[in-house]
Amino acid sequence: MQRVVFTSHVLPSQRRFYDSRSRFVGFSGPIGSGKTYALVGKALRMAAINRGRTGLLGAPTFPMLRDVTLRTLLDELEDRRIPYTFHKQEMAITLKRLGSRILMRSLKDYERLRGTNLAWFGVDELSFTDEAAWLRLEGRLRDPLATELCGFGVWTPNGFDFVYERFIGPEKKPGYDAILAAPGENIAVLSKNPDFYDRLKASYDERFFRQEVLGEYLDMHSGAVYYSWDEKRHEQDLKFNPAVPLSLCMDFNIDPMCWVLTQHYGGNVFVLDEQIIRGATTIDACQRFTATLEEPGGYLDQWRKVNGRPLDIQMYGDAAGEHGSTSGRADYALIKDYFRAKPAYKLYWNILAANPLVRDRVTSVNAMMQSAAGLQRMWIDKKCKRLRIDFRRCIWDKKDPGHTIDKDTTHDNMTLSHPSDALGYLIWKEYRVQGFQRENSYR
Repeated sequence: MQRVVFTSHVLPSQRRFYDSRSRFVGFSGPIGSGKTYALVGKALRMAAINRGRTGLLGAPTFPMLRDVTLRTLLDELEDRRIPYTFHKQEMAITLKRLGSRILMRSLKDYERLRGTNLAWFGVDELSFTDEAAWLRLEGRLRDPLATELCGFGVWTPNGFDFVYERFIGPEKKPGYDAILAAPGENIAVLSKNPDFYDRLKASYDERFFRQEVLGEYLDMHSGAVYYSWDEKRHEQDLKFNPAVPLSLCMDFNIDPMCWVLTQHYGGNVFVLDEQIIRGATTIDACQRFTATLEEPGGYLDQWRKVNGRPLDIQMYGDAAGEHGSTSGRADYALIKDYFRAKPAYKLYWNILAANPLVRDRVTSVNAMMQSAAGLQRMWIDKKCKRLRIDFRRCIWDKKDPGHTIDKDTTHDNMTLSHPSDALGYLIWKEYRVQGFQRENSYR
């Protein structure tokens, strides 16, 4: 068979992926391993082998398809001077010399894939795609005039999911094969950014670093949620720094409503106090909060002594507080109304437009507790009893690991996770793990 190569400077793992003759083949790699370029190279090779036939490139969502997969394909076609026509309305590309056609499809609405006969298909970031979408594509791999049928995908490890089970695990499916890219194989990344992996090691917690940077398969979402928590390291007797604004982190829940008082500066977070009220309204929480601030010699007095102006408070919280309420009106609207009559305070709003996935927020909290490089950037005052209980006891729901925290009751009949949820909104807003910039485009 004619050897078809469309890319230069091919990495060893990419070459093995291109040359694989398995009916279904995958490319698993950590950050910087050139997964999308590997996908595009494989697609062009299959388009050349199956001249005049139709193939498909898919991605978990349309934005990711448009901004990453399609952009990489078009760049590669331009760089290699391969003549093509892009039919924008149809989201399809025709390779003029080969007569081959490449459909570009979002796999979010995978039921729309019915009825398309394919010679080949490829999926970008398969581990963020529903298994049902892959199965639909398998069913379309049936072009009777194809020279070589093939389905392939590329992905970042995401635990022991369906991708691992099909391509890699001890009971992988017949006809399936996977190429595992080695960490640091792409020397072009290091030549442009010599400290690339060191920066990630300082930012990611140990488990996330091993998964995203080393490409390991780990059970990330079973057992303890906050696996980086260590009471001996994280608990301290903290003091308010009157030169730095306060930050209030809010989780709106009737029983209990949980607010966490913090300061953050120099890349570090200091949790000073917590406010846990059962059966509370938003106004109840506001009154309790200002009473704490106005204790003699407390936060407000110390701030005024140093700054001589209203106390700055940075506000963080659940995005749902803009829409729902414990009191019939949007919670944040109630808070704003309450503080309009309190000239001693000046509020700054940092509310999320939408809440992150639970596992993403949790991973960012774990990274603040301790990074893969051993860097600690968060401390908790011993007064924060409920928050400390969360960090010790929260576990993943066995029915929905990685997505839902088991909120089982503790010894005093309060549900778990609300104080840690509140703190997590600040950490996600200000100190999120940067790897999620990539993942969010898939969702």
